[in-house]
Amino acid sequence: MRILWAVACLPLLLAAQEPDKKDKKKQLYEPLPPIAVVKLDRKEPVDFDKDIKPIFENKCETCHGGAIQEGKLDMTTVAALLKGGKKGPALVPGKPDESLLVKLAGRTDVPPMPPKDDEPLTPEELALVKLWIAQGAVSSGVAAPKAGPKLGKLPANVQPVMSLALAPDKALLAVGRGAQIHLYETATGKFVRALVQPDLKDEAGQPLAQAQLDLVHALAFHPGGQLLAAAGFQEVILWNVKEGTVARRVDGFADRVLALDFAPDGQLLAAAGGPPTGEGELRLINVASGEVVTAAKQPHSDTIFGVRFSPDGKLLASAAADKFVKLWEVPSLKFVKAFEGHTHQVLDVGWRADGKLLVTAGADHVLKTWDVAAGEQVRTIGGHGRQITRLVMLTARPEVLTSCGDAWVRLWNVDNGARLRNFGGAGDYLYALVGSSDGAVVAAGGQDGLVRVYNGVNGQVTHTLAPPAPTTPAK
Repeated sequence: MRILWAVACLPLLLAAQEPDKKDKKKQLYEPLPPIAVVKLDRKEPVDFDKDIKPIFENKCETCHGGAIQEGKLDMTTVAALLKGGKKGPALVPGKPDESLLVKLAGRTDVPPMPPKDDEPLTPEELALVKLWIAQGAVSSGVAAPKAGPKLGKLPANVQPVMSLALAPDKALLAVGRGAQIHLYETATGKFVRALVQPDLKDEAGQPLAQAQLDLVHALAFHPGGQLLAAAGFQEVILWNVKEGTVARRVDGFADRVLALDFAPDGQLLAAAGGPPTGEGELRLINVASGEVVTAAKQPHSDTIFGVRFSPDGKLLASAAADKFVKLWEVPSLKFVKAFEGHTHQVLDVGWRADGKLLVTAGADHVLKTWDVAAGEQVRTIGGHGRQITRLVMLTARPEVLTSCGDAWVRLWNVDNGARLRNFGGAGDYLYALVGSSDGAVVAAGGQDGLVRVYNGVNGQVTHTLAPPAPTTPAK
C-alpha cells in the first residue's frame, strides 16, 4: 500500500521541486548592471583580426572556441559568429543594437556574457565591438601581432645550433648558433665572419655583437646565393652575405618564425611558425621588396615547423604540430589538400625531385611518404631512436637525409625505405641538418654547439666547427 501511495504521489513530489529549479535558473540569469556606454573616438576602420579577436581570445573563447563551444557558439571567426549558436546569429552586420552579441556582452539581456563570475568587457571594448559591427563586421584575415616576451641578451653558454644553410655553390656554410650567425668555408672549415647588427642592444642599452636577440631558428640561402634569410622572434632578416649587412627586415609576425624556404625562382620566401599550442602562421614574402604577398588564414591549429616549395614552385607544403601536412597554391595560399597519419608533431617536409612524392618527418620517430596526387600514404620508414628533427631531400637521387634527437644523421631511399648510410660522431641532440643537392656535402649541428661536416659519399667527418672566439662590440 505504501508503495502504491509513493508511486501515485511521485508526480506531486517532482512538481513540488520544480519551483526550486526555476528559482535557481532565474538566479543564474539574474540581470547584472549593464556595461557603461562610452563614445569611441576612432577614425580608422575596425578589423576583426587585429582589433576584435584579441578581446574575444581574452574573455570569450575559453567557453566559445576550439573544443568547447557552449550554446554551440564559436567566436573564433566572423563566419562562426554569423552562423551563431542555439540562440541564432551572434551579430547582424551594420546593426549593433540588434546583435545578440552586443546585448549579452553589454548585459542588457540575459544570460549576461561573460557570466557574472568572469571579467566582463570594458566599456571601451564593448564600444569597439559595436563600432566594428556598425562598420559591417569586417575581417582582413591578417592577425595582429601578439605581445611576446621582451628579449634580452642570451647567456654566453646558450649556443645550440638550431639552423644551418648551405650556399648554392657549396662554398659557404651558414650556422645559426644561439643568437649568432657564423659563416664558414665549406671545403676547409675556416671561419669567415659573423653577421652582426651594429645597432643591436640589450635591455640595459649595451651593444650586442650578435645577429639578433632571439635564437636563429631557421636559415635559408637565396637560389642566387647573395642573400641569406634568418628567422627569429616576430621577424625575418634578409642578410647581404658578401657585405655582412642587413638588406631587408620583415616583421609583424605573431610569434617565433621557425621555418623558411625560397621559391625555386627566388622571387618568394615562405616563412612559417607560430606560438606553442597556438594558431600556426604562414606567409609569402616578396624577396625584392620585403612586403608580405599573402598571409594564410588559420593554416594550422598549432605551430608550423616546416615549409617547402614544390620543385616547380606552384605548391607549398607545410608541416605542423597539429599532426597535419597541408598543401597550398602559390601565391594565393589557397588550401589544396591535407595529409594525416603521423601520431605526433610533424617537424619537417620535403619533395622528391619529380614533385610526385612528399616526405615528412615526425616527432613519432618515423618518416612517411605520400602520393601527392592521390593524397594517400605510401610508406612508413622507422629506424630512428627519437624525434626526426629535420630532413633534406636530394635532387640527384630519390634519397633523403634525416637528423634525429638520438644524435645520428641517416640517408634513406624514399622509394623502398632502405637505409643507405649512417653519419655518426655527434655527442648530443641534433636540431639542424643541411646537405648539397647531390649529397656530396652533409652537415649537422645541435645542442653541444658543434657542427660536423661530413663527406656524403662515405659518411666520414671532414671538419668539426666550434664556436669562434667572442668579439667585443664597438661602443
